[in-house]
Amino acid sequence: MNVEERVKSFILENFLFTDDPTALGEEDSFLDKGIIDSTGVMEVILFLEEEFDIKVMDDEIVPENLDSVRNIGKFVASKTAA
Repeated sequence: MNVEERVKSFILENFLFTDDPTALGEEDSFLDKGIIDSTGVMEVILFLEEEFDIKVMDDEIVPENLDSVRNIGKFVASKTAA
């Protein structure tokens, strides 16, 4: 599985409580759709740090990095390339 597939699977299982991949689009905003709240963001960060062995800095906790499957995919790619 690539980064986006792993993230999508995590969101589906832990926030939408389904394994139906059509329940979440790659560009769906977690905040706009009410999928994840501020506590959920922390859960996602913990998942990313453990799953991809990266460190998410406080100034990186912004929607541009963490508000959709696609944004997270790009963010993780930039962190692992560094």
